[in-house]
Amino acid sequence: MNFPHEKIYRTEKDFLGEISILQDAYYGIHTQRAVENFSISNRSTNIHLIHAIVEVKKAATMAHLKLGSLSSDIGNAIIIACNEVLQGALSDQFILDPLQGGAGTSSHMNVNEVLTNRALELLGHEKGNYEVIHPLHHTNFSQSTNDVYPTALRIAAIRLLRPLSEACAELQNSLQLKENQYEHIIKLGRTQLMDALPMMAGQSFGAYAQAVARDRWRLYKVEERLRQINIGGTAIGTGMNASLKYIYTITDILQDTTKLGLARSEFPMDITQNMDVFVEVSGLLKSAATNLFKIASDLRLLNSGPKGGIGEITLPSVQIGSSIMSGKVNPVIAEMVCQMAMKVMANDYAITLAAMNGQLELNAFTPLIADTLLESLEMMTKAILLFKEKCIDHIEINEEVCKKHLSESCAIATALVYHIGHDCASQLVKKAQKEDKDITAVLKEEKLMSEEEIEKILNPYVITKPGIPGI
Repeated sequence: MNFPHEKIYRTEKDFLGEISILQDAYYGIHTQRAVENFSISNRSTNIHLIHAIVEVKKAATMAHLKLGSLSSDIGNAIIIACNEVLQGALSDQFILDPLQGGAGTSSHMNVNEVLTNRALELLGHEKGNYEVIHPLHHTNFSQSTNDVYPTALRIAAIRLLRPLSEACAELQNSLQLKENQYEHIIKLGRTQLMDALPMMAGQSFGAYAQAVARDRWRLYKVEERLRQINIGGTAIGTGMNASLKYIYTITDILQDTTKLGLARSEFPMDITQNMDVFVEVSGLLKSAATNLFKIASDLRLLNSGPKGGIGEITLPSVQIGSSIMSGKVNPVIAEMVCQMAMKVMANDYAITLAAMNGQLELNAFTPLIADTLLESLEMMTKAILLFKEKCIDHIEINEEVCKKHLSESCAIATALVYHIGHDCASQLVKKAQKEDKDITAVLKEEKLMSEEEIEKILNPYVITKPGIPGI
């Protein structure tokens, strides 16, 4: 007799011994051991990676069915289990910490066990009845963690890279719209936080758009390096226990089912042991993060105030800014983007360390690479879309503030250099600053040129374009 809420267990064993598993659990002994060994981060393996592993499992099973090396009842049950997981079922069964020893073996076995036990259930058998369907003999037939996991990571990375590239395109478009919207407003440009030359407000957004465009193109192109897969290479890339027919068949099936343009590596051992492609992708994410940080930081600075700072732009108010200061609103979206960028940069360093510490025929630290790379891809995509929707799209230029700062600055004195020389222009600036006058007034006082010449040379809409003002 079972009492209410009484937990029922089944016993599973491996060559290390026996362990009790919850009867309702679809995972098995390998997963349970990993839970006990690696629970450190309170997070689970990225679901995109899990689904990509399942896609590889499905393709392997389809290949064996096509080759007649796996019985149809077992194969079809595994495929149905794969389809269910890919549609979102059993997601609570993938419980392993992303940081784990074994080059990803634990997460791989987690998938093997869940698919196997669901397939057993579909055929009317109890979970754990591995004499009928075995996680290794059937679900893992002709496979190894060392070809499944890297192949799946490439699939997951491509799937997350594409929406990131699209997000960059959306941000670029928003910045270009702002460039056009504010092309008529003149403002003060700054170098090293000091007054520099006049510029059009739209030009700053145009420069940001160009930087984002480069990032978009780099991220779009790097997908090519992710398309080579080592599936069929098994443990070290030599292909032991995988027939050539199987290797070619599973590659063809993956090409068809994923629609990602995957290609079989001509040297699977390279893909098995070398993780440099992920360093390359991460490096491009870091490059994009650098530009995003710079843009967000600029916007925070130009938004500062509203009375005690620069205040040349106004960022949208999305939430109150203080628990004690009434009426305070902070540039929180820009701050979020900056923190995302810092995290991506930190992740890039972790990926670099993990990739360079691979040894001989395998990299034991691939789980760290997978966890941080996929996190960066997802995080950056979400941050960019929020940045666009909650910040860039609603930025307003404070035209009167821009005019005031420009008129009070001596920035336009540089336009005089060709006509009166650098030393003379510098003396005019010095006098204007000392007497708190604008440069035009001082120039008229000194009678160095006519008012018509002054107006022609110092036309603010001329000095924001190439050429020598007044010529």
